[in-house]
Amino acid sequence: MPLSGRYRAVVFDMDGLLLDTETLWHESEVELFARHGDEFTWDDKLAVIGTNRAITGAYFAKRLGGSQERGLELVDEMIELMHDRVQRAVDARPGAVELVERLRELDDVRLGLASNSPRRLVDSALASAGLTEVFDAIVTSDDVEHAKPDPDIYLLACERLGVSPDETIALEDSASGVAAAKAAGLACIGVPQYAETDVSAADRIIGSLEELLVEA
Repeated sequence: MPLSGRYRAVVFDMDGLLLDTETLWHESEVELFARHGDEFTWDDKLAVIGTNRAITGAYFAKRLGGSQERGLELVDEMIELMHDRVQRAVDARPGAVELVERLRELDDVRLGLASNSPRRLVDSALASAGLTEVFDAIVTSDDVEHAKPDPDIYLLACERLGVSPDETIALEDSASGVAAAKAAGLACIGVPQYAETDVSAADRIIGSLEELLVEA
């Protein structure tokens, strides 16, 4: 499944795929739990990675106590902690910048970003990483009613790119993201940042975006 050929568009996930923001998310999650008298564990990390606001909120409510509404308030508190971090500095994942630059050189391939993060986090993270102007379309959780694992984000990304899902390939690092891409009808390459992340539903699994550079 090379990037060239029949695919007219490549859509990147952001957190943990394009940018090394999962480290910052983890710091924010640890700080959030500490504020509320608990410890954020690796099992907690695996439970919420790549999930949407509602799913994360329900999990936080279960772990820290309170209603679903309280869980959503905790998510919003975590997003504030995260926003402070992404404004300082964000690193790209290995091979990410080089892959984007190489794809931008291809006249017949359009680039999109599809993220479960809210718009202001996406904008701040891309600005910190120097990637603000590289995408033809950016879709965030603010743009759809149902974020990943539902297909809405990817369907809207394809619409904005002017391509059909069956001629688009997604790059994802989480089970939620892979599920969303496949449900939308895209081909999907899984690039998990953590070995424990289940991306087995992807059409192909690789260890790093660097492996795609020669194909682009």
